[in-house]
Amino acid sequence: MARTTNRPTGKGLSITLKRSPIGTPSTHRLVLRGLGLRKCNQTVVRPDTSQVQGMIHKVFYLLEVKPL
Repeated sequence: MARTTNRPTGKGLSITLKRSPIGTPSTHRLVLRGLGLRKCNQTVVRPDTSQVQGMIHKVFYLLEVKPL
């Protein structure tokens, strides 16, 4: 039986926080913390996995995402 793992589909994603999370639901702020974003215009690099894509989808209106 083959074991599946979450392998990156690409090199990675560059994620930038473009809008302030003030006034957003607390769960959205927790997602931003999970991505490692704390300040506006801060950029982080994360692997292109399904988990990260789901987090981005939840707070897409605050972010700018570019592939590496």
